[in-house]
Amino acid sequence: MKSKLPTIENIKNLKGKRVVLRLDFNVPIKNGKIVETMRIDRAMPTIKYLAKKKAKVIIISHIGKDETSSLKLVVRYLNKTMNVGFVPDFRAKETRAVVDGLKEGGVVLFENLRIDPREEANDPEFAKYLASFGDIYVDDAFAATHRPHASIVGIADYLPSYAGFLIADEIKHLSLALKPKHPFLFVLGGAKFETKMPLLKKFLEIADQIFIGGVLANDFFRDEELPVGKSSVDTYNANLLSLLKTGKIILPTDALVQKGDTKKTTGKLVGEVCPDDRIVDVGMGTIKSLEPIVKKAKLILWNGPLGFYEGGFDKATAELLKMIAGSKAVSIIGGGDTAVAVDKLGIEKKLTFVSTGGGATLDFLVDGRLAGVDAIINCKKKLKA
Repeated sequence: MKSKLPTIENIKNLKGKRVVLRLDFNVPIKNGKIVETMRIDRAMPTIKYLAKKKAKVIIISHIGKDETSSLKLVVRYLNKTMNVGFVPDFRAKETRAVVDGLKEGGVVLFENLRIDPREEANDPEFAKYLASFGDIYVDDAFAATHRPHASIVGIADYLPSYAGFLIADEIKHLSLALKPKHPFLFVLGGAKFETKMPLLKKFLEIADQIFIGGVLANDFFRDEELPVGKSSVDTYNANLLSLLKTGKIILPTDALVQKGDTKKTTGKLVGEVCPDDRIVDVGMGTIKSLEPIVKKAKLILWNGPLGFYEGGFDKATAELLKMIAGSKAVSIIGGGDTAVAVDKLGIEKKLTFVSTGGGATLDFLVDGRLAGVDAIINCKKKLKA
């Protein structure tokens, strides 16, 4: 970031101050259980710091894509290690009394912000309402801080604003990829070329080599007129063949394919895919061929899984992650399914950094900036002594 980002460590006295803390507790829930808790766990240092400094902490967050999802399960998870209150409807009159009754070091969580449509509309009055509960605003919702919502950008117009530990940590590590050490390997997987193309074009100028997997690789195969059978491909129209001329892009040479409508899978060389085959993962021959590149790399950046991760095809992703974890390279892993894979393998401590962001990570890597971070830096409100 060009301007210095003010963080909570810049606040001299938090004792008795009401802090509106924006976090991203948008965690996956299945069968009434939280499947993966990384975003909650990574927010804990900021929560505990504020509580230890005797601030009165009002946590605001969202979960799900609409007003139907609840943060009740998150409250239960938090209460395993600390005492956190819960406000089921922050628009109710009783909310003011709950916040006023908070003791120093106390913590309360408001229900899903998206129960109110004014949140995503960045309604100024809604932002002002949220700000009315605090003396200070702290944003530590990295995975959501690219969104121009009321609780992310609007609220900074009304309160002195700071970043939490997670956002500062994310920016510090992701910035390493913008001025990298070389050799620099970029691994790009997943789908949706429409969202990944700006990232690919940028890192074609920065990275030494780019390995592409997932649906993105299928798109290259299609444009090279190689058979892809019934494999998933994007409809995004791009001149992918011109990108290959840079000589930096590495594509899979073999793949795991699923036969027709059966669950039977087999390994095949790229180019031998039959009309009723569906490519579901990168082949192990390809992963093995990446070993010397990984060993030589000084920086490795990765975003997106290599196979059909939702369908359980995660072997290539797992094997490459383990290879990177065993290397000497500085390793930065993007959020989403790739972060879930890291958690599943239990290798986070062997990697340099695992981002909590999905879209936010992509946006920062492309533009070097985020709407919520800009709101903090440009905040004109000052904390009164």
